[in-house]
This record gives sequence, C-alpha cells and structure tokens, in this order.
Amino acid sequence: MGCIMMRKCHLNTCPVGVATQDEELRKKFSGQPEHVMNYFFLMAEEIREIMAKLGYRTMADMIGQTQHLEVNKKGLHYKSRGLDLTPLLTPASELNPGANIRHMQYQYHGLDKAKDNVFIEKAKDALENRTPVVIEEDINNLNRTSGTMLSYEVSTRYGAEGLPDDTIHLKLKGHGGQSMAFTLAKGITMTVEGDANDYTAKGLSGGKVAVYPSQEVIDDGFVPEDNVVVGNVCLYGASAGKAFFRGKAGERFCVRNSGALAVVEGTGDHCCEYMTGGRTVVLGKTGRNFGAGMSGGIAYVYDPDGEFPQLCNMGLVGLETIETDEEKEEVYNYIKEHVDYTGSSVGQSMLENWDEKVKQFVKVMPHDYKRVLAERAAAAEKSKAA
Repeated sequence: MGCIMMRKCHLNTCPVGVATQDEELRKKFSGQPEHVMNYFFLMAEEIREIMAKLGYRTMADMIGQTQHLEVNKKGLHYKSRGLDLTPLLTPASELNPGANIRHMQYQYHGLDKAKDNVFIEKAKDALENRTPVVIEEDINNLNRTSGTMLSYEVSTRYGAEGLPDDTIHLKLKGHGGQSMAFTLAKGITMTVEGDANDYTAKGLSGGKVAVYPSQEVIDDGFVPEDNVVVGNVCLYGASAGKAFFRGKAGERFCVRNSGALAVVEGTGDHCCEYMTGGRTVVLGKTGRNFGAGMSGGIAYVYDPDGEFPQLCNMGLVGLETIETDEEKEEVYNYIKEHVDYTGSSVGQSMLENWDEKVKQFVKVMPHDYKRVLAERAAAAEKSKAA
C-alpha cells in the first residue's frame, strides 16, 4: 500500500499519503485495492508452505495441535521465568479425548430475532419506492446494532448516496442497546425517547440520530444536562451524518470522528480523541485529555468558567474564540438543530442569549488542519486572481 514505516502516523505528515488529512500529501498515495489482495495472496502462500512442513492440509486440521509450539525462554521476563506453561501447550485431544476439538456447534447470532427485521418490513415502501415512512417501536438494551440491517437494505439499493434525508424515521422509546445506529445510512433518522448504551452511532454513515429523555421523567425532576443519556465511545469512526444528545455522553465521545456533526451537553474523558474531521459541539463540561491526537475537524466547547484549557491536550491543537459572523451563525444553527430534535432547554437558553453565550465558547482547532484550510483559501484566492 506504500507504507515506508516512518512512524509518523499521528503527526499528519505521512510522506507517502497513507495517514494524513493533507490533500497535497494524499496525492502521493499510490495504493490500489489490488495491492491489498496481492498482500493476502502472498501471506496465504507462505502460510501454505509452513502448513506443508508441519504435515497439514487445512487450517482446521491445525486447531488444538499445540505440540508444535514451544516456549521461547529467552523472551520471558524475569518475573515470568518461573511459570510452568506446560498446561497451555498440552494438545487439546489429550486433555479431554472424548470431546470435539473444534466446531462443537454452529454459530447462532440471532439475526432472525433482530429488531431490524421489524424495521425492514415496515420500511418496504420507503426502500422500494422512496416513500417517506414513520415507524414507531419500543426498544430495549437487548436490541443491539439497531438500524444496521436496515442500513444494509438502503445501501444495497442506493449505494453510498442513500435515500433523501428523513425518508425513514424510526421513532423509538426505551433503552437502545450497544452499537445502536451502527453505520446508519443516509436517509434514516433514528430518534430515541430514553437513553442508549456504548458505541451509539459508531461508524455513522450519513444518517441522523437523536437521544433525549422523556418529558415525563423531566417533569419528575430528571435534569438531562446533569445525567448521562448515552454511553462510551459514541460516534467512533463516524464518517457522515448528525447526532444530537440531550444530556451527557460517557468517555471517548467522537473518537476518530472523521466527518459527522455531533452535539452533546457534556462528556467524559478523552473527547474528540484522534478526530480527523467533522464538527463536535459540547454544551457543558468535558473530562480530561480532550482532543488528544486530534488532527482534523473542529470542536466548540462551552466554557463559561474558563476551566477547559486545563482539560485539553494541547499536543496537536490550539484554542481560539469564535470570531467571524459566518462561524457564529454556523454554530448557532448546530445548536438550533439540536434543540429542534431533542427539545433541549440548555440549547434553547443559549439561542435566546446568543450574543453573550457565543463569547463563552472555546474553539478547538488542530494546527495542521488550520494550515491546510489556510492553504486552500490562498489557492482559491490565487485562482480567482488568475
């Protein structure tokens, strides 16, 4: 694929264009899908030769044959040299001669019971004719990766372009299971009155997600901005789409976000870690180590008390204020959309006092990304002049 092991993947300066957001460096990338295929062919050939030396025809035949392994005593740490590793290297057939070594039973993932089967059935008109539909269902934490099988149906029919926005609206109530809205496709909007677990909107691919508590629990004294409504590692690897959460998120929010918009009312540690694109708006307090390894995208953090600089990892980013009217309007619209989807009182309060509130936002800007934007602007001006 072209990697020359420079060990600078985190610096956005990869000279062969593999690990960088710099468009000029990306032009140097010479990798092709066929190169990956060739790598695996070569690896398979070498594995075949090793298997032949051991006397095996298939990978399955090697399962449990630990008699071919031995301890590399030179590689042991001084604390582990006294360990007896013999039990680990005893062939499985000797441990229990009457038991099967492999393929004890067929894997069953329960896909036939997945909630998505209900979604797909009710969304047939939208899938086949692009007719907008609204699907109301309950959800619980047993329903993992909800929306993913439905997204597959959208993608196989319409590719990366998906459907027009909001063609399929999943109005759900309850508790979203892990990886809810995983790779949610464009054209699907998933709103959850309740909460959701870890990895919500992981790999978001153009869809929209909103999670908010019910008005009933708010009337009973529940304060959304003081409570967690989605778990850890939300929007991990998201490439496109939008997510709005009325309440706090757990740790590693927007880790490796590369193109999605996310609005939340507070986060745990390591927010925006390794982020390479997109926009993140935090309307409350964050945890420590914000922006570690962040090389692209922009984050906006509401910081009325001036505490955020001590919580931000300044290795690759700088802190600024929102200066231009254009950018102020941009952030205003992000928050307005958050209010529209979630009914956020925190967001509404900011909109009503925007001229003052906008002054209390900190803009987190990666140094390399700022340089790239400046180069683009200069190139655009140069082309206009020409």
